[in-house]
Amino acid sequence: MTCTSSAPCDTIAKAEDGGALSREEIAALLSLREPSEVERLFQAADRVRKAQVGDEIFLRGIIEFSNHCRNNCLYCGLRRDNRDAQRYRMEDERILGLARDIQARGCTTVVLQSGEDPCYTVERMCGLIRRIKTGTDLAVTLSIGQRPYEDYKAFREAGADRYLLRHETASADLFARLCPGRSLEDRIQCLKWIKELDYETGMGCMVGLPGQTVGDLADDVLLIRGLDADMVGIGPFIPHEHTPLKDCLPGHTTLVLKMLSVIRLVTRDTNIPSTTALGVLDGPGRKKAFEAGANVFMPVFTPQDYAERYEIYPGKGDVEKADGAILDFKGFFDSIGRPIGKGPGGRRRTR
Repeated sequence: MTCTSSAPCDTIAKAEDGGALSREEIAALLSLREPSEVERLFQAADRVRKAQVGDEIFLRGIIEFSNHCRNNCLYCGLRRDNRDAQRYRMEDERILGLARDIQARGCTTVVLQSGEDPCYTVERMCGLIRRIKTGTDLAVTLSIGQRPYEDYKAFREAGADRYLLRHETASADLFARLCPGRSLEDRIQCLKWIKELDYETGMGCMVGLPGQTVGDLADDVLLIRGLDADMVGIGPFIPHEHTPLKDCLPGHTTLVLKMLSVIRLVTRDTNIPSTTALGVLDGPGRKKAFEAGANVFMPVFTPQDYAERYEIYPGKGDVEKADGAILDFKGFFDSIGRPIGKGPGGRRRTR
């Protein structure tokens, strides 16, 4: 695949060789429009993925154990003021049973995910973590939002291995508008605490947010690089009918994939999932992500009676119904020539 001009080719080659990209160079790659240049970017990211983290795709089984949330983020269907949401909290024994099922189905990591629900106290979460760690061989990832430092410390001491906390956007102004009562500064402080406590640390952003610019996305890349994230989730903004952003346009598949590829080139050896949201936006989108730098798949094990109510964005449940078939037959992975990872799938540091 050849570029139509030398500048994009030179920048892509520099990134593939591990050269540090400037904000302007990152923005230029995200702005690529010529199909041959975009494809060249994807191919470069895929080669770096293969060289740095190999061909294996690692499975992380998600349990969405509560859809209660104290926050009121403008983009999220779980927001506090969504009176149409049918709220639930999963019993501890149900969570533990699902964790055992996740291990039996070949996943090596369980992701405990929820809204920011004060009902799940630090003591309750630590008890869950300990019981999962003693009852299974799973790595435990938490995705339960912003907490005090002492909570993160307690979770780590109880056995949690990883923590996912999406920063959503590196623009402080945009973050403040989208997440009333919260600040980007506080979110970044939480990520620094998590990193300090020696979790494998995950962060990530949405692509296509109302008011977001290519420069903002370049800043996302620089923030992710600066914090040395171990996991990075990149997904599109998808408007939800019961939020203030219901009439906004969704993100675009190609820009999401370009962002994913640039993250792969810049971070080299991080773990990057092909997200459910990308599958909602574009049916083949998750396959495309695996061809553009992704190496993690996160099937949802939330029971259907709960999953229908964990609607962060519309269409999520339809894609997740297909995940079970993917796990049962694995034909999807065979079709792209990628084996399922056997170990815990932690970050392979190559630098």
